[in-house]
Amino acid sequence: MPSPTPQPDWFEQARTLSTAEVSDALDALGLPGSALGIRPVAGPARLFGLAFTVRFAPIDRFEPGTVGDFLDALGPGTVAVLDNGGRLDCTVWGGIMSRLAAHKGLAGTVIHGVCRDTAEAEAAGYPLYANGRFMRTGKDRVQVEAYQQPVMLGDVRVCPGDLVVGDADGVVVVPAQRMQEVLTKALATRAVEEQILAAALAGLPLAEARKKFRYHTLQRSEASPLAD
Repeated sequence: MPSPTPQPDWFEQARTLSTAEVSDALDALGLPGSALGIRPVAGPARLFGLAFTVRFAPIDRFEPGTVGDFLDALGPGTVAVLDNGGRLDCTVWGGIMSRLAAHKGLAGTVIHGVCRDTAEAEAAGYPLYANGRFMRTGKDRVQVEAYQQPVMLGDVRVCPGDLVVGDADGVVVVPAQRMQEVLTKALATRAVEEQILAAALAGLPLAEARKKFRYHTLQRSEASPLAD
């Protein structure tokens, strides 16, 4: 199994960030990214990795395709992002895929739609996020329309190589071209919030600690007239 590509220090430091911290940084920079309706459904409620995107469409009755064997192309640390148009009536991910993905060292799977065989993902310790779970197969109902093209995850656009972060609160997506900016902003904001907490625990009234460290401006968009 190939080793993941080495990442810069700021990327490795950001692995501990929560979705809330990343979401606040996105807000401060005026960027979207919080995937509405996507939640953890099986396995550890934590993922962090770069997106490999797959878009599904209703099956073509004249030239039917497949639900996809794309796992063969994915390496360790990748997040499989599957867009089934938010469909809740048929799945595009099941137990064999969860077990193989866990074996290959993928970071997790996120689905705009539903999955099944969640007990197998749970047993494999594989992070699985979706709109929900439902047992009916997508075979002969949907097929892969595109690989490595922009897709939707809830109401967020995801491009190949974008960063996907998930925890118990849901999923956020960071555009690849703004990744360092967003993550370093999130890390800096965390440092300020830790100072606020330390000051409050040491006896400073919370209102004063927040004022001292400008808490109310931390998540405010820099383009906002309230930024200062």
